[in-house]
Amino acid sequence: MTDSKRIVIVGGGHNGLVCAAYLAKKGREVMVVEAAEQVGGAAVTREFTPGFKVSSCAHLLYLMDAGISRELGLETHGLRFARQDLATVALAADGKHLTYTTTAVSGGDVSADDRAAYPKYRRRMEKFSDVLAKLYTREPPRLGTHNRKDLMSAARLALDIRLLGRDDMREFLRIAGINMFDILEEQFDSALLKGALSLDGMLGGSLGPRSNNGVFAALHRLSGQVGGTRGALALPAGGMGSVTAALAQAAQMNGATIRTSSPVASILMDGDHVCGVELEGGEKIDAGIVVSNADPRTTLFDLLGARHLEAGIVRRVSNIRMSGKAAKLNLALNGAPEFTGLGADQLGERLVIAPDLVYVEHAFNHSKYGEHSVEPVMEITIPTVHDTTLAPSGQHVLSAVVQYAPYDLKGGWDEAARTAFTNQCMEVLGRYAPKIREQVMHTELMTPVDIEREFRITGGHWHHGELTLDQALMLRPVPGLAQYKTPVGGLYLCGAGSHPGGGVMGAAGRNAAAAVLSGE
Repeated sequence: MTDSKRIVIVGGGHNGLVCAAYLAKKGREVMVVEAAEQVGGAAVTREFTPGFKVSSCAHLLYLMDAGISRELGLETHGLRFARQDLATVALAADGKHLTYTTTAVSGGDVSADDRAAYPKYRRRMEKFSDVLAKLYTREPPRLGTHNRKDLMSAARLALDIRLLGRDDMREFLRIAGINMFDILEEQFDSALLKGALSLDGMLGGSLGPRSNNGVFAALHRLSGQVGGTRGALALPAGGMGSVTAALAQAAQMNGATIRTSSPVASILMDGDHVCGVELEGGEKIDAGIVVSNADPRTTLFDLLGARHLEAGIVRRVSNIRMSGKAAKLNLALNGAPEFTGLGADQLGERLVIAPDLVYVEHAFNHSKYGEHSVEPVMEITIPTVHDTTLAPSGQHVLSAVVQYAPYDLKGGWDEAARTAFTNQCMEVLGRYAPKIREQVMHTELMTPVDIEREFRITGGHWHHGELTLDQALMLRPVPGLAQYKTPVGGLYLCGAGSHPGGGVMGAAGRNAAAAVLSGE
């Protein structure tokens, strides 16, 4: 077995960088090897046409753990925000848009009852999400053991739920695993409000409003803080790449080494223990510990090899649901888009196209049959309203997450399919911004197939696997791998496929670093 004290981290995405920073901070020799020319994984800012830059996948920051940001000093490493606390504008074709923030809802002919109900709904959902946020900062307990540490961790989770109070505990247990459709129908009258709020449980995943686990996904989305506000939305100055650039600088300042353009071909073994990695060019790097930021299937099947694992683990990893259904549409515009009825002061907010719950459900229905949505749902940002560095003067970038575009599209994502879906997206956008086609200078559509190829994410799923209760907490990615340490000696997981899951939050990286240190 190698006697190397080096720790190699495979992949320089945000979790890998967080893991590297914490390990290096504790004095360990850490090397990050990243396949791409720049670190960041799917959280990068890149030029998609000359002069226009965009956040490649996720375009809003709302899940980053406040403790990580503070402990790693991300502000001292250059992290700035172009805008914090964005409101959400639910677009209406007739221009009677509805706006909601973390505390209130207005416009859209919303009733007095809905205006009164919304703050109560929001406070309760944030209270429930705080239970998850606490669990996200620590390693989840193993199932079926009598280990004192695991029993104490499970008891702590139970206590957190019990401390909600009797009524809220009952409600939390009632709704945590159900769908968004039912709870929104219980709470509100406004179709526009319900449609927009349903996206909290849908975006980036493979669920519809009537799908169970939608509420859990929504609570996950609300579990982060930006600027001390639970569930707040922010635009980092310079795009999402500035977040991972700050993480990379934090890792390097603590002593970690980062190598880009260094794709890993395989994880090397000496008996039943890892001994390093081999790059695609043939170079071998010795290491006593390997931590993978890649998704579980890529790590265990492509880099390690299933022959090193027990049959039960292989079967469970094979069954992880990780087929993406979210696409990204990026537009370079020759001027500010004009949305009917939308004031210039609202153009820079988070804009959503989800007119009602039935619309969202019908959009989802197509994906169940291997088809893309004819009437897609969209989350839209125009970051250049707040950050003029992303486009030439007077011109703009429109960035939209589009649901639903299945990875396994019937017939495949050939040029005809890409053109058809792009046209559907533009048609829907045109109902709200009639002149937008005339303003488009360049269009980029990233399907899940493109996301898989560019960012090496199996299935093109941003979260490295569905965020559902059977693939979350102590079951993520699968039983037997939920505590970051794999059955293979010296091999750990730190990516979004591990607890607590997807989104630019960094908790999996920090928790994995703690697991490595405790296992030494």
